[in-house]
Amino acid sequence: MGSADELSMLMKPESPRQQEIKEEYGSNVKLLPSNDQVKELQTILRDRNTTRSDFKFYADRLIRLVIEESLNQLPFTKTTVTTPTNELYQGLKYQRGNCGVSIVRSGEAMEQGLRDCCRSIRIGKILVESDADTHEARVVYARFPEDIAQRKVLLMYPIMSTGNTVIKAVAVLKEHNVLEENIILSNLFCTPVACRSVTAAFPQMKILTSELHFIAPNHFGQKYFGTD
Repeated sequence: MGSADELSMLMKPESPRQQEIKEEYGSNVKLLPSNDQVKELQTILRDRNTTRSDFKFYADRLIRLVIEESLNQLPFTKTTVTTPTNELYQGLKYQRGNCGVSIVRSGEAMEQGLRDCCRSIRIGKILVESDADTHEARVVYARFPEDIAQRKVLLMYPIMSTGNTVIKAVAVLKEHNVLEENIILSNLFCTPVACRSVTAAFPQMKILTSELHFIAPNHFGQKYFGTD
């Protein structure tokens, strides 16, 4: 059996929901594969009666799932290793040159999940604030690895209500010569309005989210960090 046949056997068919998302938002928008566990985590995080301790615990679980799936969007290369029994194993490894960037503050909740999966990965930060009068987003602070233009960037931001903050953050990454197609947005909850805005502004960027829903749990950051 050829390698193409093997690959086709391993690839899972897209769910009807993923097909709908592709038709409406484009092929670069990916939904975390849904199951009862994912739905339960989403339900707990949306429940106003969830305690802060439980909220953080279950948020970290959902973050880990989203980060793991986001990492699947990164490029791999073939590699051969020798097993303890001196057999050769044909496997895969990440291509060099990946990094994370969190949008402060809520995006920082996803940093540990990324470090748990990629122990030595470098992480930059962007702080975007909205003007109290005009509500226009502006960048207050940005710190990246010096060679970020040569890296694949996992941009972390858990809640997208309008997409304005993400659009501003991606614009800053592009100002630092990061290619749009090298950015993967790792997100927990996204509204349809935000998804349309971001994909219209940056159609080559990948978006991985656990849920597209018109109601966003905007209390996430305050609840997670205990500032509510």
